[in-house]
Amino acid sequence: MEEKDFNTASKNGRDSEETAINLNTDENVAGINRLDDDMTEDNDDNELKIQLQEQKDKFVRLFAEFDNFKRRNARERIELIQTAGKEVIVSMLSVLDDCDRAEKQIPKEWAGTPAIEGIQLVFNKLRTTLQQKGLKEMNCLGESFNADVHEAITEIPVSDRSQVGKIVDVLEKGYFLNDKIIRFANVVVGK
Repeated sequence: MEEKDFNTASKNGRDSEETAINLNTDENVAGINRLDDDMTEDNDDNELKIQLQEQKDKFVRLFAEFDNFKRRNARERIELIQTAGKEVIVSMLSVLDDCDRAEKQIPKEWAGTPAIEGIQLVFNKLRTTLQQKGLKEMNCLGESFNADVHEAITEIPVSDRSQVGKIVDVLEKGYFLNDKIIRFANVVVGK
């Protein structure tokens, strides 16, 4: 029985030697993980997670920046389309002013003649066409003076106290193009 015990002990001795090798004390033994390898794997995992989070943040920021770019570009495109003919319309305002002056100069006795009706038809067609393109006239006579949309040419004394600070005459009409001012109204203000 003692031999068996001795053999068993020797077998157990070899097992403990193999176990000692498997404890990762020798870094040159192939195929055995060392204890500090698990620590580096955890560090690698943490580094990868940090890098992944950084890349996600960069992606989200880039996506938001691109989305803002698309919105800004669409808004600018709409504004460009709305004001595409702005220069042409602004140059036509002097023609429109001349039409208004010409209508005021037509003698009343000529009213109803075919020539005058034809002229007024052309003037009305010009106004209608410009209105369809987004032109809108400022109606400011009798309103309070507003420096944001009016240009005061002069002030004149008024007998009625209710007219103080109000527009009493319009020298040149102001216009909006798609709700943006393209020409300020030149006005006379009561004082």
